[in-house]
Amino acid sequence: MLTIPRIKENPQAIADALKIRNKDFSKELFAVVETDNERIAIQNKLDACLAESNELAKSIGALYKAGKQNEAYGAKNRAAELKEESRVLDTQVDEIKQRLDKLLSEIPNVPHTSVPAGRSESDNLFIRGNDIQYALPEGFMPHWELAKKYNIIDFELGNKITGAGFPVFVGKGAKLQRALITFFLAEAEKAGYTEYLPPLMVNKESGFGTGQLPDKEGQMYHMTVDDLYMIPTAEVPVTNIYRDVILEENDFPIKMCAYSACFRREAGSYGAHVRGLNRLHQFDKVEIVRVEHPDHSYQVLDEMVAHVESLVQKLGLKYRIIRLCGGDMGFTSALTYDFEVYSAGQDKWLEVSSVSNFESFQANRLKLRFKPKGEKKTVLAHTLNGSALALPRIMAAILENYQTADGIKIPEVLVPYTGFDFI
Repeated sequence: MLTIPRIKENPQAIADALKIRNKDFSKELFAVVETDNERIAIQNKLDACLAESNELAKSIGALYKAGKQNEAYGAKNRAAELKEESRVLDTQVDEIKQRLDKLLSEIPNVPHTSVPAGRSESDNLFIRGNDIQYALPEGFMPHWELAKKYNIIDFELGNKITGAGFPVFVGKGAKLQRALITFFLAEAEKAGYTEYLPPLMVNKESGFGTGQLPDKEGQMYHMTVDDLYMIPTAEVPVTNIYRDVILEENDFPIKMCAYSACFRREAGSYGAHVRGLNRLHQFDKVEIVRVEHPDHSYQVLDEMVAHVESLVQKLGLKYRIIRLCGGDMGFTSALTYDFEVYSAGQDKWLEVSSVSNFESFQANRLKLRFKPKGEKKTVLAHTLNGSALALPRIMAAILENYQTADGIKIPEVLVPYTGFDFI
């Protein structure tokens, strides 16, 4: 969430910067300015009422002691009027704050100056990648056919138990899944991340803090009886560890990682592009999260991108790194890099990670601040996160790219974790 002082300093400049998202937010931004000015005016009246009430409270007893009964009676009447006026003004301030919060919650983050213009993924900017060539056997298959042939993923059984988008991993398929999780966590630990095992459900405050609510409410599974939400990513509970926290400057860097199942409704997703593991309602992912000093967050973003890049390189996958354009970037992000791996069995690129800097956007919603050394005033921290990595499409790419006429080779780096080198 953008801060009110930042908006009021130059609303038109922010509106111009947000146009790269292909929408004009001028109306909403100037409404914030107008609404906050209204709040300040009402708050000033309320403060004046309270100040007068305090003065009257001090004077009434003295007037009685001085025998000035009529003046004391008049002061008591005035105090009663001020009490009612303060009650009305206080209600008005609360109502204005609610309107202000609603306005602010509907304005996305301001993109970084390096974000390219564009409307869709076709306008994203290629940064770098590699050019591995796979020697596929005659009659090579997409991963859903390989999964059935070698009995390692059962999509039909998952459909029977729950529904489409909830596959069951079987035998060596389950072990390969577990090996990937362990490998990603081990690599994160080597890079200095502290592991957390978070809850799989969060409350509304947590969903708001990281920006999933209200922006992506329709994509989240909502447990209505308890008003809890199934997490779409471990980013949500892990980042919320620092909700309503004031840090010291020497607390940085804060490096967290977590494995979790992730749940996404993916409403409206259908067709060939969601077949097999391409798009699921439940999937596993290892997430890395950083809380950082604002001066260092873009250096940290580069470090996180390098970490994810090292994972796909160690897995021997053909990949490319993309900087998202304004029209394809998430609501909360200031700058996002996507990683895509090549799926040889489908002849297509599959997104496996997004690494983003949110600057102070999430921190403002979370009320996550720190005290700079020697300063009394607190400052908003910066938050970042990245998939390191999401498993379904990584699994799909491994099955397809490592297939042979006799079975599926296991990437060498995973063999210590699987206990086998071939399916």
